[in-house]
Amino acid sequence: MKAAFHLLHQHFFKLVIASYLLAALLPGPGTWLRDVQLGTVVIFGETTRLSLSLLLLSLLLLNAGLGIAVQDLYQLLRKPQALLAGLAANLLIPLAFAFTVSNTIGRLWHSPDEVQNVLVGLAIIASMPIAASSTAWTQKNNGNLVLSLGLILLSTTLSPILTPVGLNAIGLITTGDYSEDLHLLAQSGSSGFLLISVLLPTMLGVLLHSVLGAKRVSQVRPVLKDVNLLVLLTLNYSNAASVLPSVFKNPDWDLLLIIGIITTLLCLIAFATGWWLSRKLKTSPHDRSALMFGLGMNNNGTGLVLANLALGDHPLVLLPIISYNLVQHIVAGWVDSRLQKPVE
Repeated sequence: MKAAFHLLHQHFFKLVIASYLLAALLPGPGTWLRDVQLGTVVIFGETTRLSLSLLLLSLLLLNAGLGIAVQDLYQLLRKPQALLAGLAANLLIPLAFAFTVSNTIGRLWHSPDEVQNVLVGLAIIASMPIAASSTAWTQKNNGNLVLSLGLILLSTTLSPILTPVGLNAIGLITTGDYSEDLHLLAQSGSSGFLLISVLLPTMLGVLLHSVLGAKRVSQVRPVLKDVNLLVLLTLNYSNAASVLPSVFKNPDWDLLLIIGIITTLLCLIAFATGWWLSRKLKTSPHDRSALMFGLGMNNNGTGLVLANLALGDHPLVLLPIISYNLVQHIVAGWVDSRLQKPVE
């Protein structure tokens, strides 16, 4: 078993790519996994479905919270420069990128309607909190898990304010029905979903750390890392299985190509911004990992849910969100391998 997990760590980037290939060739088990429903709960007047995918995401944050002591969170709040800079960059970089796309590619592309779909997709990417899966990548890279969790918690807690800001901002550069949909979406909420999938499991993990003590937690930490990687691979496969076959069934190759280029460029810029902020703030390599994975990875699962509910009449809007969701894990795997290379 130990040898198998060693191979898992050593070849994880290759396994991420393999999970996408498997999803394209054998999507059945992945779509089944994504469709497993475990009931519903009502919070803040919102009905949230409890799916197996949501519980797996929650497990990532429970494991991350288990590695955090309460005093670590206090320490982070005493020196919040990296936390606040990361939060600001997480909102501003995607917004600036969307405005740049609108003023460059948007003016040159042959189909104005496709441009509008891409911009709306970027609006949803820009307005989402930081992804829970970024903690697993940070933990794998021995990064600052406290800063990683802080970025997720703060971006999620402030999402009722920041999400409408992002949606309304890009609503100003879209037109017609697309602009109206963005402004309407800004008025709807996803607080219940975020509370269940992010805040509750994280707080439960921190509470368990206090109950068990640092010594016991340190004994199970290697196991938690292994579990996180298996959960990441499972979620990657499941998410890809639900979209890749339909995307390539009747493909519009030029649209897929430009979306791939746009989302890959945005993801690389986001990761590079995390590295740049780390240099400017003169943080440790552990903080650098947390900033890079935090800024590069957004909670696009929530974005897909919102887009499906509010933008069902514009199915092409889903393509940029889906593309970014796939690209961010590929880029994260590559970044992880590069960050660990000097150590090896």
